[in-house]
Amino acid sequence: MRSKMRVFAAAAVALGWSVAWAYDGGTVSDGGGIRGQVKYQGTAPAAKTIEITKDKEVCGATPKRDESLLVGGNGGIENVVVFIKNISRGKPMPNATPTLDQKGCRYDPHVLLIPAGATIDIRNDDGVLHNIHTYGKANPPTNMAQPKFRQVIHQRFEQPEIFEVRCDAHGWMQGWFVVQDNPYYAVTDENGNFELTDVPPGDYELEAWQETLGTKTQKITVPAKTEVTANFEFAGK
Repeated sequence: MRSKMRVFAAAAVALGWSVAWAYDGGTVSDGGGIRGQVKYQGTAPAAKTIEITKDKEVCGATPKRDESLLVGGNGGIENVVVFIKNISRGKPMPNATPTLDQKGCRYDPHVLLIPAGATIDIRNDDGVLHNIHTYGKANPPTNMAQPKFRQVIHQRFEQPEIFEVRCDAHGWMQGWFVVQDNPYYAVTDENGNFELTDVPPGDYELEAWQETLGTKTQKITVPAKTEVTANFEFAGK
């Protein structure tokens, strides 16, 4: 059955169809885990303060900083996406609705994780006009005005890819959508830590992506019912 699914999925890719369904999700009784940390090599640059030039009564209520590279006191890098590549079976895809909030004229979260085929909620809690502009290639780009009376927009993303989102009304508002076709992904916390759970035993390729520093990959073996460690280190460019 799985071999037939893979053949059909390959045909679907060739035809440009959505293949989010091709992942085989179910119970993982002997799964292991992957835990680790992503760190910056050397002295990291301080995050720059952003000048607020519009809707200052709302956008300027709290200080804003450039979030493209956030490094904690321990050298851990925040907002790095770590994921297993090309895994075809394992635990079920998440069913919660991912939500992007526009609050204080910033995107929360800065990096939004989205299961392929999911519909996300884009919220405007600011009471000012925002404009959602996505820059997907596998997923059609969107450009939508979101005035204060349109508090929630629903948007569906079918294809796995990483792409930028910006607000055309407030040029400093910038973030990322990360669409994945399997559930084995995580974004690092303020200390650079991440964790993947219920991973079927096997050999995998693990990738870490950071928006300004690029990607790192490593091979990893996950034994049954065992947690392994995988750390990454990025150097500045």
